[in-house]
Amino acid sequence: MELNFEINNENELDFISNEIIEKFKSKVFLFYGEMGVGKTTFIKRICKHLNVIDVVSSPTFSIVNQYVNDQDEFMYHFDFYRTNKNEIFDIGYEEYLFSDSFCFIEWPERLENLLPNKYLEIKMKLRDGNRVIRIKEINKL
Repeated sequence: MELNFEINNENELDFISNEIIEKFKSKVFLFYGEMGVGKTTFIKRICKHLNVIDVVSSPTFSIVNQYVNDQDEFMYHFDFYRTNKNEIFDIGYEEYLFSDSFCFIEWPERLENLLPNKYLEIKMKLRDGNRVIRIKEINKL
């Protein structure tokens, strides 16, 4: 299944977040897009929909942020922009990605062949002042 959206208002991300949670089973979300396209903003809206009670912010320097929702479920937000493979292994990425927790990954290109078999591929770009978002479920099984 694939969903495509073109939005011109950040508030529309609330509807898209709801669609993602309702229509897809995967809990690993890979966010592709240039810097400034709104990946972290989108993740904030998804976390809001999942009732995260923590402050959601970019983990640019910490590499990973942990959040909890109102049902004490953990979620993980990664930013691999400034990392190399050794650092990715050092943080124990497998424990996060292969858990049953939601994982939101910015700059998944850094993971290359380390990804699980099932995930949501979310590609974002700007076109004529609007955000274009393509969401596709990947299942390599």
